[in-house]
Formats: sequence, structure tokens, C-alpha cells
Amino acid sequence: MRIGIVTQSYYPRYGGVTEHVHHTALELRERGHDVTIVTSRFRQGEAENAPGVVRIGYNIMIPFNGAFVDLAVGMRLKAQLRSLMRAYHFDVVHVHAPLVPTLPLLAVQAAECPIVGTFHTTGGRSRLLEWMRGMLQPIVGRLSARIAVSETAHEYAARYFPGEYHVIPNGVDVERFHPRVAPIARWRDPDHDNILFVGRLDPRKGVQLLLDCMPEVVERTNGRARLLLVGDSYLRLKYQSSVPGAMRQHVHFLGHVPSQELPRWYATGDVFVSPATGNESFGIVLLEAMAAGRTVVASDIPGYRSVVTPDVNGVMFRPGDREALARTLSRLVNDPERRVVLGARGRARALEFAWPRVTDRLEAVYRDVRVRRATVHSAA
Repeated sequence: MRIGIVTQSYYPRYGGVTEHVHHTALELRERGHDVTIVTSRFRQGEAENAPGVVRIGYNIMIPFNGAFVDLAVGMRLKAQLRSLMRAYHFDVVHVHAPLVPTLPLLAVQAAECPIVGTFHTTGGRSRLLEWMRGMLQPIVGRLSARIAVSETAHEYAARYFPGEYHVIPNGVDVERFHPRVAPIARWRDPDHDNILFVGRLDPRKGVQLLLDCMPEVVERTNGRARLLLVGDSYLRLKYQSSVPGAMRQHVHFLGHVPSQELPRWYATGDVFVSPATGNESFGIVLLEAMAAGRTVVASDIPGYRSVVTPDVNGVMFRPGDREALARTLSRLVNDPERRVVLGARGRARALEFAWPRVTDRLEAVYRDVRVRRATVHSAA
């Protein structure tokens, strides 16, 4: 099949959607499909001319829903997409976050073949979607199949656009993220246990909560606990300034790291923590840490429950509860034997989300929409 995958987020921007697109494209190509990723240009970062990637417009980031989202801008996006669709003659177009302006929504309008849309978002009531539901319904109606990455993402999308959805999760590269990966020697020493955070420094990721609990964690662990934060945003200086002077030897902001180094950072952590406050439809960073054999601590939100079973393959705490987070982290730092057990169970759980398994299900959806389109055309 000739498959087009449209995404507003892609390398050099790291994130869940980026990883989903990249790895499913790799798997599909290995199976003999011709896959083209359609995304926007980034003004800084990796080269734009990667094989199988077409870039139109330019990417900017805007604050939305307690985080930062990617947005493609350009005067001729719609015309470029129509021209691209005609030139590539796709058999299937897979659009991620199909209702998000500008690139995904315009791609749904421009495509002339079967369209698959994956919904990644979750959250509470959206007045914006309620107001725009009538305008967006024709866009949803053009989708030949709808996918949600979790039950909570399914419930959120179906609240405004009822219909049939396939729940197909995100995946993880279980060979890239593996317990045998070598850690970064500089950050491994017998006097410290590393608590690792990986993600964009957004308010909804719970970074401030994590920083606020560290004095108690350090005290409860007799100074053994050390926090490593991998990720960046314009809020980094604000977060750094909130760390008390006495804590700065225990809290290290490492900024953006190259994607190829990320497995080594997971290997460097003893405990992985993601204290997100909500609006997470899935836990890709949790899966990466679990695949690496790390013990996972996560806020107890629906999207994270898609991955973690509390006290079986990870530990969960009430969202926003600083004292609970501090107790949980302290206990795990002080209990290496429990970390070993949880890490092994987490690795087993991550294997269920290996990209070949996820791609099997996506490939089945692609074939189904093609067959249904062919059946309609033959009947006509």
C-alpha cells in the first residue's frame, strides 16, 4: 500500500505522537509498504530531508490546555496538501489528531482516498469542542475509520463525535529501551539513587509538584535521592529558580537531550516518575521506562492506567498529592529489592506494547477501509 501519515508533531520535536508516527512508519516499511510522513518544517533541529518525510509550512508552538502544542503555519498549506495528495496517489491517509488545526484538519479535507484518524486527546469538558462540534462534524464524517489510543481518549472523542472507534494503543521499541542498555557513568555512583523525569517542562506534567516534594524525599532518604530532569521549555528558568539553595545539589536540570541518548538516560534512573496532573491520554514515557526495566511512579489518572497496574508493575499516587508522592519516592529509593521486582514486571508489561503488535492492528484497519471503499465503488 501507498500510505501517507500526516502529523503536526515530528522530529526534531520529541513526544508521544512523534514516536508513534516514526515507529509505525518503520514497521510498515519493513512489511513492504510505501510510507510517506507529511509534517511541517522546524526552524532548528534535525535536517529536513530525511527519506520518506515531506515537510510543508513551518512549525510554531502555542500554549493550550496546560501544555504547548505544535501548529503548522503557512500561506499555501491547503493548496500544497491537495497537490501532494494528487502527486502521491495514496491508498490510505492516516491523520493524527485530525481535528487539530491546521495541518491535520486540512489533510482530512484534501485527501481523496480512505482516511484513518487517530485521536490522542483526553480531558474534561471542552467548551471549544461543544461550540465547534457542528463545524467539525463534516471533518469527522470524512474519516473511514477512527482510532483512539486509549479508552480515555475514546471516551473523550465519542463524547462529542459518537460512533465506532478502534482502541489501538501507542507502542514502545522494546529493543531500543532495554534493561541491558548502559547507563551514563557520570550520573551513577554508590552514594546516590536517581529519580528520573523525562518530558516537556509543562505545568500539567507536574514538574513543580515534583520539585516541591524533593526536600522531604532527600530528608527521608538521608541524602541519597537525586532528581534528574530531562526535558525543556521556556519555563525552565522559572522551575530552576524555585529550587531552594540547599536542594540544588540534589536537583539537576539536564535540558533537551538527543533522541538517540534517551535509552541511556532511562538506564541511568533508579526510579522513573511522571506526576502529570491530568489530560494525558496515554503513558508513552511510562512504557519506555518500563521497557528499560525501571521502576515507575505515576499519578493515578485514566490515561496512565492504560499502562500501569498499581502495585503490580508500577506505583501510583493521587494526582497533586505532594505528601503521597514524597512518601512513594522515598520508600522506593530505600527499597532496592522492591524496585527490582517492579522493574521486571514492568518490562513484561511493556512487551505487550511492542511496535509490531501495534502495527498489526493498524495494518488491519488500513486493509479494512480499502476493502470497504473498493466494495462501495464496485457496487456503484
